Amino acid sequence: MTTEEYGSAYKNGLVRTTRLLVTRGLSWDDAQETAQAAWVRGWEKRCQLRDANTLMKWINTIALNMYRSSLRREPFLQDIPEIAAPPEGHLAAIDVQLILQTCKKKDRIVLESYYLEDSKPEEIARAQGSTVTAIRLRLLRARRGLAKTLTVVSRSTAKLALAKSASA
Repeated sequence: MTTEEYGSAYKNGLVRTTRLLVTRGLSWDDAQETAQAAWVRGWEKRCQLRDANTLMKWINTIALNMYRSSLRREPFLQDIPEIAAPPEGHLAAIDVQLILQTCKKKDRIVLESYYLEDSKPEEIARAQGSTVTAIRLRLLRARRGLAKTLTVVSRSTAKLALAKSASA
């Protein structure tokens, strides 16, 4: 491939490569930089190109590989900055107390220990003289029971709201 042919392909193909990268989630500016870098790398490695008719596909593959490499280099999880929020009422505490009142006493003790006191199942089992498996099963069953109770309560609340709006 001659220099003129490559230059002509660059003029025609740079925008197409950029658009391809934009469809993959890059911003326009980042996509342009990556596309230009891919075309430069293609120029440097042009002796490896076997068929001049596949130049666009080859360059686009280089660009996509560069994009994937940049994704691997970025940190996967980023810290979320703390945002000062105004203090809210203790509505969550009231909700938790109401929810826990619907549980059996044994379930309530396990749920309070696990969620409110941050105890591990092993610690709860030791304190209650149970096995860890029994505590885990009790937690599972208590969560399922609460989910059913909350679903029934939310459905009945929705029915009451609909009845009130229909009568108004």
